[in-house]
Amino acid sequence: MMGFTHVIRQLVRDRSALVGLILVLVVVLAAIFAPLISTHPEAVWDMSPADRLKPPSREWLLGTDRMGADIYSRVIYGARITLMIAFVAVGAALLIGVPVGLWAGWSEFWIGEALMRVSDVFLAVPQIVLAIAIAQTLGPSIENVILALSITYWPWFARLVYAEVRSLKHETFIEAAIALGVPERRIVVQHVLPNVLSPIIVRTSIGMGFTILTAAALGFLGLGAPPPAPEWGRMISESREFLPEAWWYALAPGLAIFAVVMGFNLLGDGLRDVLDPRLRRAHDR
Repeated sequence: MMGFTHVIRQLVRDRSALVGLILVLVVVLAAIFAPLISTHPEAVWDMSPADRLKPPSREWLLGTDRMGADIYSRVIYGARITLMIAFVAVGAALLIGVPVGLWAGWSEFWIGEALMRVSDVFLAVPQIVLAIAIAQTLGPSIENVILALSITYWPWFARLVYAEVRSLKHETFIEAAIALGVPERRIVVQHVLPNVLSPIIVRTSIGMGFTILTAAALGFLGLGAPPPAPEWGRMISESREFLPEAWWYALAPGLAIFAVVMGFNLLGDGLRDVLDPRLRRAHDR
């Protein structure tokens, strides 16, 4: 596993990865410092019918919505909800998928194969379709969105780790450790797991963008955070009846979704080039 400073240095040299890193940092910092950079924090939750559907101006940087709330402030605070959903959902998928993939890839018991067949069933159905079905059954809420995304994303990590472990089992250093009588648990933790961290990190970065896009789709369908929460997908859904006159209503949350998803995807591509030795060797040739 490379050092953190070396990875950052390599990412900075890659222009597209640097753009992705900057986009992600901007969104993360905006979410952290939302109370400081929002122009009308009080207008995020409160309704002001007298100010409804006002176009962008000095007072309202990105205009107002149908309830008179400041769209700029709602987009900034919406970053908190979006990132929180993505981090928790992907984190939960990691906690489920990585141990399942490690155990199924290393173990020869039938239970491991059964778990992989279960993951194949999940992977056979498009994630967005399965997430919609789960969220619709459970009802609209942030917790249910996180649960739906976690349930539908863990098989990606399980399948990735399973394939990596299967290939590592035949490496010379693993066979040497087995021949020396090193306990299997120690081999998995100290030798196998560090060698699968790179693809896990890459999948996590790319998965963040895909999870944010899926969460926005659920919000657009009314299955995400209930109003008046400033959720980007719901904001776009609410803006439909006012288009094209109130063009700013959908533009701001739409650009926010585009920026953060593009940022994580570019960052994931850059991390893949830096962390995957096979891609580096192919590039060198």
